[in-house]
Amino acid sequence: MAGRETHCILPRPEFDRPLKLLIVVAPYYKDIADNLVAGATAELKAAGAAFEIVEMPGALEVPTAIATAHRLSNFDGYVALGCVIRGETTHYDTVCNDSSRALQLLGLEGACIGNGILTVENRAQAEIRADPEAMNKGAGAAAAALHLIALARRWARPTSEISTRETILIAEKGNS
Repeated sequence: MAGRETHCILPRPEFDRPLKLLIVVAPYYKDIADNLVAGATAELKAAGAAFEIVEMPGALEVPTAIATAHRLSNFDGYVALGCVIRGETTHYDTVCNDSSRALQLLGLEGACIGNGILTVENRAQAEIRADPEAMNKGAGAAAAALHLIALARRWARPTSEISTRETILIAEKGNS
């Protein structure tokens, strides 16, 4: 039924300053991951964004890599890519829930993340969702990150030339 549905696709945001994103991909299912990356990179290139790609062993490591980059680097946003296909054990539920929850928590802390970690019942579902000529979920994740970056830039407070500590010292000096 999903093939008959229509979805609203927002126009690609435009940026007046350069932007740089990090794509973190878990290539456990390499062909699916490669298609997700192809879709994401095409979307970022169309937006004029610079990007880097790093690989992690699995979907559970993707949020940790993003958290580390967010803490230590200067990326404007992140694209999380990978695929989890249901197996015979409850490990599927753990990986799906924990990776998604971790990405959501990072987003709530201010990281602009597009979540393109597919969580599917079978390989056929993954293939159609990852295919750049079909559902193109890699591009969708990149677009989500771009929209979050645009929103963050729109709502950003102007930065001051003087730090808070310097402002306090100036105020104290003026009162003495």
